Amino acid sequence: MTEPMMPPAHPFDDDKLKEECGIFGVIGTQDAANFVALGLHALQHRGQEAGGIVSHDAELGFQSARRFGYVRDNFTSQKVMETLPGPLAIGHVRYSTSGNKGQTAIRDVQPFFGEFAMGGAAIAHNGNITNANALRRELIERGSIFQSSSDSECIIHLMARSLQRNIPERMEDALRRVEGAFSIVAMTRTKLIGVRDPLGVRPLVLGRVGEGWALSSETCALDIIGAEFVREIEPGEMVVITDKGVESHFPFRRVAPRFCIFEHVYFSRPDSILGGRSVYETRENIGRELAKESPVEADLVCPVPDSGTPAAIGFSLQSGIPYAMGIIRNQYMGRTFIEPTEQIRNMGVRLKLNVNRALIKGKRVILVDDSVVRGTTSRKIKEMILDAGAAEVHFRIASPPTAWPCFYGVDTPQREKLLAATMSEDEMREHLGVDSLKFISLDGLYRAVGEAEGRNKSCPQYCDACFSGEYPVKPSDMLEKGFEMKAAE
Repeated sequence: MTEPMMPPAHPFDDDKLKEECGIFGVIGTQDAANFVALGLHALQHRGQEAGGIVSHDAELGFQSARRFGYVRDNFTSQKVMETLPGPLAIGHVRYSTSGNKGQTAIRDVQPFFGEFAMGGAAIAHNGNITNANALRRELIERGSIFQSSSDSECIIHLMARSLQRNIPERMEDALRRVEGAFSIVAMTRTKLIGVRDPLGVRPLVLGRVGEGWALSSETCALDIIGAEFVREIEPGEMVVITDKGVESHFPFRRVAPRFCIFEHVYFSRPDSILGGRSVYETRENIGRELAKESPVEADLVCPVPDSGTPAAIGFSLQSGIPYAMGIIRNQYMGRTFIEPTEQIRNMGVRLKLNVNRALIKGKRVILVDDSVVRGTTSRKIKEMILDAGAAEVHFRIASPPTAWPCFYGVDTPQREKLLAATMSEDEMREHLGVDSLKFISLDGLYRAVGEAEGRNKSCPQYCDACFSGEYPVKPSDMLEKGFEMKAAE
């Protein structure tokens, strides 16, 4: 029987870098799956195609539910949640960054579960394994039978083949074979496990909920369940949580961390804390840096909602130019809204965004957005602003030009489809048809996230490969397919 697939997103949704995935786990509470569902709801921005929860109950064992679509539509009914009993559960929300992108099959929805000699284990992964193809070929040749197209399933098979004595040790053994970026929540019958890769590319935090514990991609998801933020899981750290408390291990060789700087720009929710810094305040700082680097005379500073809002506020505060909601977002526009008529489809961005005409008419407008990927949405927004009677349109972008694809858990177009990979800044301005276009510099972005001296060129403090082309982990699978990395300077 053919498995159901997620319908494609509306065409204008493909002009943003897609969030990777969100993971959440709870141990030591009654009905842990209910807490996980709430946590996943708070992490919905990190993955909107599908979600899944696995729980464990002493009498019923492991139970699983995997669904397409939003958490609110699948994991709020009593009927579903009653099938997920127990004091231990993990969950995952997904946007496909590997396997069949945009054509998610139910077998690709995490968490994945496996039975081992010492008992069952489930695993949910945020990130991307850059040597997954090579591992998959090796495992298949040795007799493994894969059930999904996901790179994450490689970890389960590597664990199954490990000779270590227990599941945490088998996971350590498996992850030593893995290249790329991974933050993981996993569970056995009695343990909740969290792991970050040695570079700490993707986030993972620890919280205290009553007498129990929680692991989450972001602190905002701890807030929704009333959990206390304890600390971040450190790069290269594995925590094993039982009813006796939290054990910490560092199974990997220590290296300088390279957290994804784009988490500060766009991926994380503005009410989260990253590296001890408020994401909202960082984005406001980005706007201030933009105003210092690229001032322009104008009447209004308007965000492209919602991700451009904090940076637009910062730009306004620094420049003294009034902030205004020149574009209004339709909050009820779903990702999977597909209108059958061609006439409505051609309305494109107008289904999601609408211009505040009375405010815009006759004004010189600065539009602040988080990024420019292909530029298709930027052009449509510019046209809407001009149609509303704006005198001038100036774009200010809260990230440097995105000129390289990400291979660490973000769905990025092929390099030749990235506007900044084929055009200079001035060529992009002409292509978009705006009066001016300026991106924050890479040094300016680093200053905004707290690095006063900017970027350390010999040893960058963050992963910024999508801007610089300098990949901290070799993208082995993509090199095998012919991807050409940036030549050493």
